[in-house]
Amino acid sequence: MAKFWRVASHEYLRHVLRKRFIFALLSLPLMVVVIGLVGFLAVAVEMDSKPAGYVDLSGWLNNPVALPDTESGGLFKDVKLLRFENEDSARRALDEKQIQAYYVLESDYLQTGKVRLVAYEPPGSNVSDTFTQFLRTNLLSQQPVEVSSRILEGSQVVVRSPDAGRQFDSTQWYNMLLPILAGVLFIIVINISGGYLLQAIVEEKENRMIEIVVTSVSPNQLMAGKVVGNLGVGLTQLLIWILFPAAAFLVLRSRIAFLQTVRFDPEFALLSLLTLLLAFVMIAAMMATIGATVAEAREAQQISGLFTLPMVIPFWFISQIMMNPNGGLSVGLSIFPLTAPISLPLRVAFTSIPAWQVALSLGLLAFFAAAAVWFAGRAFRLGMLRYGKRIRLKEIFSQKKFAV
Repeated sequence: MAKFWRVASHEYLRHVLRKRFIFALLSLPLMVVVIGLVGFLAVAVEMDSKPAGYVDLSGWLNNPVALPDTESGGLFKDVKLLRFENEDSARRALDEKQIQAYYVLESDYLQTGKVRLVAYEPPGSNVSDTFTQFLRTNLLSQQPVEVSSRILEGSQVVVRSPDAGRQFDSTQWYNMLLPILAGVLFIIVINISGGYLLQAIVEEKENRMIEIVVTSVSPNQLMAGKVVGNLGVGLTQLLIWILFPAAAFLVLRSRIAFLQTVRFDPEFALLSLLTLLLAFVMIAAMMATIGATVAEAREAQQISGLFTLPMVIPFWFISQIMMNPNGGLSVGLSIFPLTAPISLPLRVAFTSIPAWQVALSLGLLAFFAAAAVWFAGRAFRLGMLRYGKRIRLKEIFSQKKFAV
């Protein structure tokens, strides 16, 4: 057992202490930060906090109801609406750049609903939203508070599973996005960490370092240690990648209103973690088998790319999984080991899954993970001293005894 942990710790440290690992570790968060900053700047360019004006020729807004002040340390300031008695005064304010635009409600506004916008340049995107909200508030000012609030809030569509085990509304969009993000992160991590394992095995075969290693550790211990070590590498990446958005969430939660209502489902998090761990061991061991059976690192990388294909299949049928999470296709994808890491969390996000399906999916993943590790050790034992030669799968299955 001590040799197994020594191999695992060596495999872990040899990767996490390299510069390329640090670069790969930081590249994704930095890319997300850059994309976020670009998106923020794009929104900021569209926003303009300079006041806007309006002229009421209909006489309907003689005693307008002002919008509530929603500014509470947010990222963008509210647009103030200034009333002008006539269009000449509004035009002078526009010429002097005191306002960015003004609206004119014609005398027959209540009959036609027509509003005229006057501006030298297109106003900020927040101006039209503010003025529309202002008009709606005043149109409903004579209605009971319950009626006006309900109309201003708009439609609230709630999606509920038949067994009432899951339900979503427009305020819980993040629960639909999380399984997709978790699946994408898993594919990235498995390709990076599995690539490390694959490359290490092929290189040790090519430089004959393996001849020295197998004198002190068995092939099964060596292969299991490598898989667990690379699992630690993948978990390190995943943990740090999760810490970045978690820190951003804690910092921005007090400044962005909708973040204060975000709640995460612990059942989803636990099931996703178990599924991804078992799937990682299974796929990493399968990649190690490829590394033990091929002759060159380039050939191994080309073949290992085929493992990504089954993992992305659930994304092809994501609409079907969302619309019918308990259908035959959804159930089949969540049970099949190579598609379960993506499909099972997706189904959990949209419905309550029967316990037997969860147990069957995790059980199959655990079985194939253990079988893949055993099979990788068997392939490695047969091919560790073969240089420049491939090993066929038929040889691995038919070989009765191995010489260590």
